[in-house]
Amino acid sequence: MNKEVFEGRWDEMRGQVKEWWGKLTDDDLERVRGKADQLIGVIQEKYGYTREHAEEEFNRRIHEAQVNFQKKW
Repeated sequence: MNKEVFEGRWDEMRGQVKEWWGKLTDDDLERVRGKADQLIGVIQEKYGYTREHAEEEFNRRIHEAQVNFQKKW
């Protein structure tokens, strides 16, 4: 799943994002509105990650979600 697909599936992914990164508030998620780059920035801010680390974490989680989704079907 790439960033564009993530953004298109935001309503479906929002709960999962909240589980992955529990420090994110509902206000954070509203502000992000499914924009992957903005989400990465908020993750970086809330967790004190470097931009690179936040991107790696985002990409890893999204990849895992895609693999799990494919296993269900």
